[in-house]
Amino acid sequence: MLRNYFKIAWRNLTKHKAFSFINIFGLAVGIAAFWLIALYVTDELSYDRYNTKADRIVRVVQHGTWDGGGFDFAVTSAPYAGALKSDFPQVEQTARIDREGGGKITVGDKIIEEGNMVLADNAIFKIFSYQFLQGDAQTALTKPQSIVLTKTLAETLFGDAESALNKTISIDGTATNVTGVIADVPVNSHITFTALRSLPEGFTSAWDDASIYTYLLLKDANDKQVIEAASSVFFNKYLKKKMGDLKFGLELQPLTSIHLHSNLGYEAGSNGNITYVYVFSITALLILVIAVINYVNLATARSSIRIKEIGVRKVIGSDRSQLIIMFFAESVLLTFIATVIAAVIIQFSLPFFNQLSGKTLVLMQFGTVQTVAIFLGFSLFTGLFSGIYPAMFLSGFGTINAMKGQLGNQMATIFFRKSLVVFQFVITIVMIVGSFVIYQQLRFAMNKDLGFNKAQTLTFHVNNHDVRGKIAALRQQLLQNPNIEDVSTAGNPIGSNSMNSGGFNVGVDGKSNSESLLVQKLTIDEDFIPTLQIKMSKGRNFSRDITSDVNEAILVNQTLVDKIGWKNPVGRRVNLGVDNQGKVIARTIVGVVKDFNTFSLQHKISPLVMSLPQEANDKDNLYVRVGKNNIKASLAYITKTYGDFDIEQKPEFHFLDQNFAAQYQTEQKQGNILLIFTILAISIACLGLFGLVTFTAEQRVKEIGIRKVLGASVTSIVSLLGTDLMKLVFIATIIACPIAYFAMNKWLQDFEYKIAINWWVFLLAGGGASLIALATISIQSVKAAIKNPVKSLKSE
Repeated sequence: MLRNYFKIAWRNLTKHKAFSFINIFGLAVGIAAFWLIALYVTDELSYDRYNTKADRIVRVVQHGTWDGGGFDFAVTSAPYAGALKSDFPQVEQTARIDREGGGKITVGDKIIEEGNMVLADNAIFKIFSYQFLQGDAQTALTKPQSIVLTKTLAETLFGDAESALNKTISIDGTATNVTGVIADVPVNSHITFTALRSLPEGFTSAWDDASIYTYLLLKDANDKQVIEAASSVFFNKYLKKKMGDLKFGLELQPLTSIHLHSNLGYEAGSNGNITYVYVFSITALLILVIAVINYVNLATARSSIRIKEIGVRKVIGSDRSQLIIMFFAESVLLTFIATVIAAVIIQFSLPFFNQLSGKTLVLMQFGTVQTVAIFLGFSLFTGLFSGIYPAMFLSGFGTINAMKGQLGNQMATIFFRKSLVVFQFVITIVMIVGSFVIYQQLRFAMNKDLGFNKAQTLTFHVNNHDVRGKIAALRQQLLQNPNIEDVSTAGNPIGSNSMNSGGFNVGVDGKSNSESLLVQKLTIDEDFIPTLQIKMSKGRNFSRDITSDVNEAILVNQTLVDKIGWKNPVGRRVNLGVDNQGKVIARTIVGVVKDFNTFSLQHKISPLVMSLPQEANDKDNLYVRVGKNNIKASLAYITKTYGDFDIEQKPEFHFLDQNFAAQYQTEQKQGNILLIFTILAISIACLGLFGLVTFTAEQRVKEIGIRKVLGASVTSIVSLLGTDLMKLVFIATIIACPIAYFAMNKWLQDFEYKIAINWWVFLLAGGGASLIALATISIQSVKAAIKNPVKSLKSE
């Protein structure tokens, strides 16, 4: 019996090829989009879950607020780990990670600059699940100058991982013993590295020197609340003496929540955002719903064609349950075919999607058997879900009325069908607005005046410590090229969202007061301000002619001045903290610069203090402004000139505009993904409209013929067929606008500097959707309108 139902379903699909194609293709695209986003979302949710003890691993982060400001840091100081283990019996293990483990690796004649090595305690292997290929996890990092390589780095250095164990390599001139090789760190980890180096013996730091990632393995997952509740006790015992009076909070972040739920200062890497997971999950579901709506609409619209078939089946003995099964068989078969086609679409589109999203997803992400089972189950569920209303509706006609071809009162069904069309276009218009606002915001971010000239300004890190001591000579050599406009150094590459911070106090007595606040600190030389063409607001720049500037002078930005409320800050003596000997670090403000962005536009401009480098080692980032003409030749000259000072490695250039652009990569990727799926949603919705207007034209073929004989124009026929549907699109626009405004206004909250959502964006989105819908409707309407009326009137 069931086989017979599927045979009938197949006949119906092949008999009405146009409608079958619309339904199958729309569903296939919807399922493909759903599966792609499902793969993306699953990957985002999988971060750090490969660790067998993930439910008990937490990262220690700290928060602090006071009247002058506050901080939210993903890093702590080195003593935290030992103190937490000593004070709280709930802590089973602690491990510290310091990202400053990169350096120049030398193995024989091979020299590699590897910046992605980290320093760590040996206990890291008792907490995280890193797979050892060579060596002993119990002792790998217990001795100083030990290193555990990942498989890829071991192969790069030695040709194969097996021969790396117990070999000696040189890191920045220091002999280091390879004590282990581990499998590459999974890409779905919030912190990745190419090698683990042992921390120096007795490694520690001051309590207020936050630069270490601290991880705990708890004895029980619920113990985190106990430790967090003791934040104030911990602060008073260890930190208050250094930090003064502030509201302090110690937070233990569950390992598996870091990637999607953490956006603190000094994160270990580029984290995701749970908001996007929600947005894309909803988008995937809505696209699938749009495709299902097409099936429901066309199935119910075509009820007049199948009503006599239903009557005949009832007369020969079919009851309603059998008819329901028959219609379900149709929808399941159609969905199964669509799923097979969707799998092909997914396979061909995955390389492009991976490039777009920055992922490495595969069709069989969950395993071949599991994926096939999921697809079959998905086909069955989607088929049954999409077939519920048509099956119940079509099987519900009375036998006598069905035989007479009488549909009865269809007002409820027509209203339902129209509501589905409105729902489709509400979704598409919201997505159009979303794509447009994201594009506008990113364009604004790329083109906003940042307070300095980022064009043609490149920066690169000076790895060689000897070269840092020869910056003056390097600068003179570079400036000999007429296309090199200026050269300077700084302690950080601005635009990379990484900047040192510290306390700032109005007084010079070393005591905190109500005017103290947290400030960004940037070490610059005398040429930094003119190189970046930053404007001075008051006072002067640093000067080589005034030797006392090195130890006595600072520059501040306008935000700091406004925050404190000074009218004339130049000449004021201020306190920058206390050194390791307890001596107050006092400086004089010699100038105020106009505000410029050191971070991306997600971040508000913070109070900033700039000082001259105290030693040559602080000059580790070179800034070079090149002329607009022949940039390629300028880069070649910089490379050659730098090579005269450092024969072992070439500089890795980063233009400042690229530094800032890199901070919006996540938003750009999400925006591009949303745009692609917006186009898909519009296409599927318009495919449904095309099907409805095609069916309407077929049903009204004689009416159209009579109207043409009586003198109706093509325009009036098109208007007759399309007006009702265009009204639905207009209603959808009215409903979609407030929804889109709310959603995009919430998205913009992630940016401190953002665009205003203009009314014309909604007009453009609604108008665009209407034009696309009108074009879709018109194609089939015009075809029906220009048809020979004689043939229309003769048709049965």
